[in-house]
Amino acid sequence: MKVIICGAGQVGWQIARHLSGEANDVTVVDNNPDLVRRATESLDVQGIAGFASYPDVLEQAGARDADMIIAATYSDEVNMVTCQVAHSIFAIPRKVARLRSQSYLTAIYSDLYRRDHMPIDVVISPEREVAAAAMQRLWSSSAFDTEAFLEGQVRLLGFTVDDDCPIVNTPLRQLTDLFSTLRSVVVGIRREGTLFAPEAGDQLFPGDAAYVIVHRDDITRTMEVFGKRQNKLERVVIIGGGNVGRMVAHDLETGRNRVRVRVIERNRTRAEQAAEALERTIVLHGDGLDASLLAEANIDRADAVLCVTDDDKVNMLAAVRAKAEGCPMAIALVNDPTLVPLMEPLGIDAYINPRSTTVSSILRHIRLGRVRAVYSIGDAEAEVIEAEVLSTSPLAGQRIRDIAFPEGVLVGAIKKQGQVVKPTGSLIIDEGDIVVLFALAGDVREVERLLQVSIDFF
Repeated sequence: MKVIICGAGQVGWQIARHLSGEANDVTVVDNNPDLVRRATESLDVQGIAGFASYPDVLEQAGARDADMIIAATYSDEVNMVTCQVAHSIFAIPRKVARLRSQSYLTAIYSDLYRRDHMPIDVVISPEREVAAAAMQRLWSSSAFDTEAFLEGQVRLLGFTVDDDCPIVNTPLRQLTDLFSTLRSVVVGIRREGTLFAPEAGDQLFPGDAAYVIVHRDDITRTMEVFGKRQNKLERVVIIGGGNVGRMVAHDLETGRNRVRVRVIERNRTRAEQAAEALERTIVLHGDGLDASLLAEANIDRADAVLCVTDDDKVNMLAAVRAKAEGCPMAIALVNDPTLVPLMEPLGIDAYINPRSTTVSSILRHIRLGRVRAVYSIGDAEAEVIEAEVLSTSPLAGQRIRDIAFPEGVLVGAIKKQGQVVKPTGSLIIDEGDIVVLFALAGDVREVERLLQVSIDFF
């Protein structure tokens, strides 16, 4: 597949890394020659320095025979015009645009993106994706990472294994015997900074981070097995009143549980905008690192604090300060994946990586074959892939134990005829089944081969 990626920033670079690693013909376009040089030197991609919306630049990038264009520059307007040029002049069949401005995303204006208007096939909103991820973290407060699959019937949960975890030093195969009806599978373990797919004889040790795929009806039992409990969520303090903070506050104050929310925003204009947009939320103008302001927000009585400013270090320090002032749960927005290892030593309970969230959202729409969802773990170290099994797939008609999966791949859940079942070695995967697979980054290409990838899908 020939793909043009416009924008060589964090998101564009990561998408290029994924696609070029899977033998796609990738060209990166950016008006910053340094970013283009970084991409071409570190990845197997071609690069063009120039403005992505210019027809002659797209022609140099090979737009006349491209299968897809992904517009992920920092400008909404450039992304929109790029898709229009790609459609009107080069007839590129699939166009993906990243749009930040909420005005462009309002539902009543969605008609704008029809093929005869502004032809964009997929619109990705980083802020909405991050806000949704933040809501998932808040409602899964004992997990440091979480994502939904199979239309919400299955969830990926990341648990830190504590000293008092009931199942430490227990081989995973024994867990299967002890909890035979529990529909949960440990698919990944991070130990001393290394992520791997465990075997049946592997054990969990204190300090490990375990990734578990679990049926939604068995989440509470699974948390008990890991020594976790679901904390109440009645009061939340949000530090950062930008788009993400406002969206989360709105969802919390209008949700079924009617959570009481307080927002702290340093910028007066944004604080006033948040106060106007939110009905039941109290908005405080000031610095989220100010202990007296946190006290005014009743941080010691809050069930969780969500730090979503546009500065990673502020988010981390604010989370630490909130914990020190008595808040039991702290979640921080962190763009730089190299800062993630600092979370545990600092006592930060969970984090949100906007780049990972946006990359996962884009990958969900550009995978070949019958892939329905993709979630990127860590710094693109692994993916959880939800896909339909085609009749031509090597998986169809095979028992799980007989399938030649790479060592870094595990089956986490299977949906058969509308019912989610726990994968066992003797279970036969049939055509039409939906599978949820954990795959280390180096094994993703083999997973797509097993899913019988075909350009005919387009």
